[in-house]
Amino acid sequence: GKAVDDAMDAIERDNPTLKGVLPKDYARPTLDKVILGRLIDLVGTIGLGDKENRSKDVLGRVYEYFLGQFASAEGKKGGEFYTPRCVVRLLVEMIEPFKGRVYDPCCGSSGMFVQSEEFIKEHGGK
Repeated sequence: GKAVDDAMDAIERDNPTLKGVLPKDYARPTLDKVILGRLIDLVGTIGLGDKENRSKDVLGRVYEYFLGQFASAEGKKGGEFYTPRCVVRLLVEMIEPFKGRVYDPCCGSSGMFVQSEEFIKEHGGK
């Protein structure tokens, strides 16, 4: 836990805009160290791609990764709030959101909006 708190301090030192934003309570005695260790190991397995892709929405990819893992862990019940990225991407390809508006009545984690933005970028920003 202390190592994670120290890492958060280092990130804040190198990024002044994050000063006071990042949590630094991972060394608290009530935090289960085994679960924290598993979480750190899990984050370490997330593939971030080549150098060019590493700078692109890493937090978004980490967020989607954890959503997917949570949905998997919850089994059938997890699918109630999470639509896999590949399904959302297919939907976006079908609706071709060029007119600047997307309606997602079941917004959830905003995957439809993220994929719509990516679709527009891939098609020349129209």
